[in-house]
Amino acid sequence: MDQHDIDAELAAAADLLGSPSAAHLAYVAQDGTPRVVPVGFFWTGQELVVSTAETAPKVAALVARPDVALTLDADVPGAGARSLSVRGRAEIRVVDGVVEEYLAAARKGMAGEEYEQFAAACRGLYDRMARIAVRPRWARYYDFGAGRVPRFLQELAERSAM
Repeated sequence: MDQHDIDAELAAAADLLGSPSAAHLAYVAQDGTPRVVPVGFFWTGQELVVSTAETAPKVAALVARPDVALTLDADVPGAGARSLSVRGRAEIRVVDGVVEEYLAAARKGMAGEEYEQFAAACRGLYDRMARIAVRPRWARYYDFGAGRVPRFLQELAERSAM
């Protein structure tokens, strides 16, 4: 998939990328088995940024095997399901204090005093955090309510209509 195609898929999924919903991160754990975990994320316009404690098991696993997949999903009653799937390589950097994108991700779903309390609690909890950045190398956006479905389903529907 070339960068133009990736950018088009990401642009179509702009509402999902800006949503306060969790993403699901898939990776291979240290023991060689697959994992899928819900994560908060922030889209910078170039990278999906996930943050966690530097001691979280996924950090060591991603250092060893950085290839990942992420999904973001939404199901709006009456409008249908929407989903963005992304594949890429995790780049991990440990930072002092709280990762700024971690707070920006929280700000998508919180406001005012609630956000301020959360940010203060995070600053008190984390001396260091791992910033996990994934630049999409492949992306696909589906909007089932608008008919933007996986190719195999579209072909199946076309065959059944014959």
